[in-house]
Amino acid sequence: MTARMKIAILDDYQNVATSFADWDTLDAETVVFTQPFADTDEVVRRLAGFDVLVAMRERTPFPAGVLARLTNLRLLVSTGPANAAIDVKAARDLGITVCGTGYFSHPTAEHTWALILGAARNLLDEASSMRTGGWQVSIGTGLHGKTLGLLGLGGLGTQVAHIGRAFGMTPIAWSQNLSAEKAAEQGVRAVTKEQLFAQSDVLSIHLVLSNRTRGLVGAADLRSMKPTAILVNTSRGPIIDEDALFETLREGRIHRAAIDVFDTEPLPGGHRLRSLPNALLTGHVAYVTRELYETFYQDAVEDIAAFRAGAPLRLME
Repeated sequence: MTARMKIAILDDYQNVATSFADWDTLDAETVVFTQPFADTDEVVRRLAGFDVLVAMRERTPFPAGVLARLTNLRLLVSTGPANAAIDVKAARDLGITVCGTGYFSHPTAEHTWALILGAARNLLDEASSMRTGGWQVSIGTGLHGKTLGLLGLGGLGTQVAHIGRAFGMTPIAWSQNLSAEKAAEQGVRAVTKEQLFAQSDVLSIHLVLSNRTRGLVGAADLRSMKPTAILVNTSRGPIIDEDALFETLREGRIHRAAIDVFDTEPLPGGHRLRSLPNALLTGHVAYVTRELYETFYQDAVEDIAAFRAGAPLRLME
C-alpha cells in the first residue's frame, strides 16, 4: 500500500460525506465523487490508483470483473452491513478486504409513512396549489379502518405494521416464507398473495431483492388491486415489473403509486414514470437521514483506520 492512502468516496450525490465524519484523522488523500459513473469502464478508469473505496449502498456495483481491474484496491467499505452489488467472494479471492458499517431501518419506515400519507392526502397537489395561489384542489383518502397490506414482514415490514395499527388500520401480510404464527406474533394476519393484492387499501413492499423477488409483482397482481388502492415501494425497484406498473398507472387502474426506488437509478430525467399524475416519486431517499449518514461515514472512517492498523472491523462475508 502507498505511504499515504488514496481514498475515494463514491456516489455522494449531495456532497455531504465529509461533513458527517472526521476524515482528516486518516491523514489520507480523499477524493469525493458526487456523480454516478456511466458504465463499468468509467468505474475502472476513474477509480484506478485508489487504495480504498467507500461505496454508498448499492449505487455503484462491484462485480468480479470490475474488482479484478482495480489492481490498486485493497479495501472496499460499503455503508450498511451487506451489499448485494459487491461480489464479496471475488474480492476475497483478489485479496481485497470488504467491510460494512452500522445501519438502522427506522428512517425507511418513516419515509414509507410519509409516502403513504402524501399519496392518501394528495399532499403534492395541495402544496403545489398553495404555492401558486390556489386553495383546495382534491379530496383525500382516510386510512382509519382500512386494510394495510405488507409484502414482506421482516423487521421493516413489522415497523410499518405497528404504525399502521396506530392509524387504526388492519395489517395483513404475505411473503414466500411467512407463517400464520409468525404474522400473529406481530399482530398481523397472514394471507395468500392473491388476497394481499385484492384486499389491501394500501400495499407496501418490504422485501430484499433476490432472484426470488425480482419481478415478483407483475401485471396480474396489479390488475387485481382495488381501483382506490395505493401501492408503495421503498424496497427495490425491480421487485415490481416496471412496464406493468407504468401501464397500470397510465390506465388509472389504481389510485396512486408512491415510489422511492427504480430499475435504473438515478432515474433518467425524461423517464416515463415522471410524467404520470398519479405517481408520487422520490429519489431513493428513504434511508437518507442525518442520523444514518453519521453512522455510515463515521463507521467508514473507523473501518479504514482499523484496516490500516491490521485489525479490520465489520468484515462482510
